[in-house]
Amino acid sequence: MSSKDKDPRCARCETHACSDGADCFGHADEHLELYRDGMGSAALPDDLKRMHRAATAIEGRHYCRETRLGELILFAREMGFTKLGVAFCIGLSEEAAVVERVLSQEFDVVSVCCKAGGIDKQNMQYEQIDDGRFEAICNSAGQADFLNRAGTDLNIICGLCVGHDAVFTKRSNAPVTTLIAKDRVLAHNPAAALWCRYIRRTLESDEE
Repeated sequence: MSSKDKDPRCARCETHACSDGADCFGHADEHLELYRDGMGSAALPDDLKRMHRAATAIEGRHYCRETRLGELILFAREMGFTKLGVAFCIGLSEEAAVVERVLSQEFDVVSVCCKAGGIDKQNMQYEQIDDGRFEAICNSAGQADFLNRAGTDLNIICGLCVGHDAVFTKRSNAPVTTLIAKDRVLAHNPAAALWCRYIRRTLESDEE
């Protein structure tokens, strides 16, 4: 089987020669056409091309000089976005309030909590954390619906649960970016699990 037919396993690569121009899988010319104007049906839509160009421009102009929140603001500005949506976990309400306050200095910001609607887990026959009390579902599809109705240009995830974030992203009409990735154990810094050997060894198996 040729390298062109293989599924990528780039995380196992020790050289990452692609950063120096190597085309390990033989698809570079094909992928280049995705970004060109006037290409066929496989090409990215114009709005995705604009986003890709804007993201690359911000990387080039502000590399290692801006926080993620700062880059988000620059990206929205570069794209001409005026209405931003914030989908947040109720457990990050304080952080969401700061995010909205910062973004509202320049943009029209719509924010929606994951518990919006107060739908009972028991009505859905969902598992609960504590069966002895009322628990509302994380209404991630509903969050997307609220922001779709508002007509946001860009939606921002602030700490939605793993899986709920996927539902939100799939239902969102606007493009989605993540500002905060929830990790209840590691103070919302999931990368820490990769660097702490005590945690990492509980995740890794001796088997390949």
